[in-house]
Amino acid sequence: MPALMSISSSRPATVAPHRSTSLSLVAAIGDQLSRLYGLAERSDFVFGTPLGPFLNAGRHHHLPRFVYFGPHTSEESPRLAFLAGLDSRDLRPTLALLHLVEELAVRPDLGQSLNVSFYPLVNVLGHLQSDPARDLSGERWSAPASPEIDLLAKDARLRTYHAFVRVESSVGEDVVTLRVRSTRGGDFGVPFLSSADTDPFPVRWEIEADPAPVSGPLSIGEDLPFRPLDLTVRVPADWPPEYYREAVASILKRFIIRYRAFLAYGQHL
Repeated sequence: MPALMSISSSRPATVAPHRSTSLSLVAAIGDQLSRLYGLAERSDFVFGTPLGPFLNAGRHHHLPRFVYFGPHTSEESPRLAFLAGLDSRDLRPTLALLHLVEELAVRPDLGQSLNVSFYPLVNVLGHLQSDPARDLSGERWSAPASPEIDLLAKDARLRTYHAFVRVESSVGEDVVTLRVRSTRGGDFGVPFLSSADTDPFPVRWEIEADPAPVSGPLSIGEDLPFRPLDLTVRVPADWPPEYYREAVASILKRFIIRYRAFLAYGQHL
């Protein structure tokens, strides 16, 4: 995706980079995307399949997407969607999610019967158009204003994901916050991970039951055959890049395994 190299090099307005400049992050993302597409071409489990195109200002764009298929994946397998890069001011969630996909391409260790889609750079136009204030994290998926979310919502209705997981940065925090939103109340009223699962990273859970969500992927719940889970993983913005990405990779991989077991138990698979 060569056009990514034109992303703005301005500093985030509310999420300050940790030492690295935005320009170096852009270069790192371009390098990592190129490397990942090469790895995906040789992988039996990770595939690079950009979503789109969508049209904006007379030009066609795609959302970078990677899909992980575990052994014995079928139509009944759990389908999960991981999203990062919704806020054009912060590229660290994108780098962290790309790092996880690269780990899976090299060591596909998540187990069998899984279908996981990764969207590491959702806010494509925010980066390409050098808009430092464009944030899609709170947009309503049922009536999106942005073409990227419109594309994701249409894809979600087709793929009927069991869970959406968004990676974001938090300011002024020293722990990872795991916020669960669901329209199913008690079904998701307890955390999926214990403190032992998240070691050595400190974690705080927030459980929200919203019967009529007005933003995010849950707002299209009425269009889906079941109510998906919406999990937001917020990582402290001032953590060093290596610690940040390792926290994302470790917590997300453990969540995937635990959530797969939860669904299998609930469906008696």
